[in-house]
Amino acid sequence: CVSRVELSVSCRSLLDRDLGSRSDPLCVLLQDVGGGQWAELDRTERIKNCQNPEFCKKLVVDYYFEKVQKLKFGVYDIDNKSFDLNDDDYLGGIECTLGQVVSSSAFTRPLELKQGKPAGKGTIMISAEEIKDTRVVYLEIEARNLDKKDFLGKSDPFLEFYKQSDAGTWQLVYRSEVIKNNLNPCWRKFSVPLQTFCGGDFNKPIKVQCADHDSDGSHDLIGTFETNLTQLQKAGDCSPVEFECIHPEKKQKKKSYKNSGIVRIKSCKIETEYSFLDYVMGGCQINFTVGVDFTGSNGDPKSPDSLHYISPDGINEYLIAIWSVGSVVQDYDTDKLFPAFGFGAQVPPSWQVSHEFALNFNPSNPYCQGIQGIVDAYRQILPQIRLYGPTNFSPIINHVARFAAQSAQQGTASQYFILLIITDGEITDLDQTRQAIVNASKLPMSIIIVGVGEADFKAMEFLDGDNGVLKSLTGEPAARDIVQFVPFRQFKNAPREALSQMVLAEVPKQLVSYYKWQGWPP
Repeated sequence: CVSRVELSVSCRSLLDRDLGSRSDPLCVLLQDVGGGQWAELDRTERIKNCQNPEFCKKLVVDYYFEKVQKLKFGVYDIDNKSFDLNDDDYLGGIECTLGQVVSSSAFTRPLELKQGKPAGKGTIMISAEEIKDTRVVYLEIEARNLDKKDFLGKSDPFLEFYKQSDAGTWQLVYRSEVIKNNLNPCWRKFSVPLQTFCGGDFNKPIKVQCADHDSDGSHDLIGTFETNLTQLQKAGDCSPVEFECIHPEKKQKKKSYKNSGIVRIKSCKIETEYSFLDYVMGGCQINFTVGVDFTGSNGDPKSPDSLHYISPDGINEYLIAIWSVGSVVQDYDTDKLFPAFGFGAQVPPSWQVSHEFALNFNPSNPYCQGIQGIVDAYRQILPQIRLYGPTNFSPIINHVARFAAQSAQQGTASQYFILLIITDGEITDLDQTRQAIVNASKLPMSIIIVGVGEADFKAMEFLDGDNGVLKSLTGEPAARDIVQFVPFRQFKNAPREALSQMVLAEVPKQLVSYYKWQGWPP
C-alpha cells in the first residue's frame, strides 16, 4: 500500500533569533533510518521575516501502513546561502510518526529545542494529503462484422489499448480477454486506473487494436483506430460511440475497402476509487484486539522450553508478536484502549476452562491502556492460570465480530476491527472457526494469526485462504479474504519490524475492499 503523502507545514510564534528583524524560517523533514541515524527527506522554502510561517512547498514522503515511520521536523532560521543547516540557528523541532500525522486532521505540537525544553511558545502544525489520482475508467465494448481471419472458423478477437507516451511511443495499458469464434463479440466490462490509461490527460492519443488470437502467438491484426478519452466519454446508455476498425494494408491495396468491422463503445464512465488513507483521514478508527493461546500444548510457563516462558531479558514470542503488531496499529486508534483476551486455560476462582477471558480479569472492562498495558496484563496473569485446552478460536472471533456488526449498523466507514490471535496452532474447533471467519468476512474486520513454536501449521494455512476461497462446512464462501497467517519461526532472526510488515501489509486492501463492497465513502 505505498502511497505518497504531501505534508503541509505551518508554524506559530517562532523564536526571534535575528537582531532588528524577524527570523527567516525553513522546515526540514528527516526520517529515522535505523541505528540512531536520520536522513533528510525534504525541506520547505525559506520565508523571510516571519514568525508565523505557512510554508508553500509541500514535504513529500512515501507512506507504508505496515511500518512505524519515525519523522523529525526541524525549523531553522536561515541567514546564509549554504545548504548545510549546521551553521543556522535552530528554532525548534518535534519527533513523531507518520501514522500519527495521517490519522489526525491537523497534527499540532509545541516545538522543542531539545527533549523537554520548549522553544518559547512556538508550535508546529502538519496536515497530510495523499498524492493521487484515484479516478478509474470503466468501459463496456462490443464489435460487429469483424473480418474473418481463420481458415476453418471465424476469428477469435481481442482488444488492446495503447497510450502515447511523451516520447511518441505506444505503451500497452489494457488487453481484453479473447472471445472464441465470434465476429460480433461483446467483451466483459473492465476498468483501468485513469493514471495508467492516459496519465490523467483526456486528450492524450489512445490507439485501439483489434486482433485475431492464435495460440502460437502469431496474432493477426483485424484493424485499428485512434481516439482519446474525451471522445470515448461521449458514449452513454442510449448513444454508443462507434469506430471503424481499419487494416492499413488492406486500405492501401483495395480502392473499394471500407473497414474490417465496427467497434462500439457502449459505455465509458469515470469513477473515484477510495484508498486506505482516504478512509483513515476521513476519521476511520482502527480497533485492535488481542487473543492469546493459553492451552496446555504451549508447555508449562515455568519451564524454559515452554512458549510462554519469559526469558531473563523479559521476552518470549508471544510478547514480541504483541509489541511488533501493536506498535504499528496503535497510531490509528485515538483512545489507545485495547481489549485483550486469553483462551484455553482454567481460570480462577472456579477453575472452569474459558475461551474468552479478559487478560486483566475484568470481563466488564477488558481494555488495556496501550500496548504496554497488554504486555503488563499478560505478565501478571501467567502465574495465576492453569494452561489447559482445547484450542478454540471461534469464541474470540465471534466476540470481536459482535462489536464489528454493531459498528456496521451505523452504515458509515467509522470503525474497523483487527483481531490478532497468537497461537501454537493446535486448533480443535476448525469447523466452527471456518464458519466464524465466513461470517466475519461480511463485517468490518480482519484477523491476523501469528503461529509460535514448531508445530505443523497446516490448519492455519488453510484458514488463510490464499490458495483459494475459504468455505464454511455448508459450502458458503467467504465474502472477502480477511485472514493473514504468519509462522513466527520465519522471523526468528529477522529485525523486529519484519513480522509486523508481513502481517499488516494486507490490512489496507482488506479495509478498502470491505467499504467498497458496502459502497461506503470515507
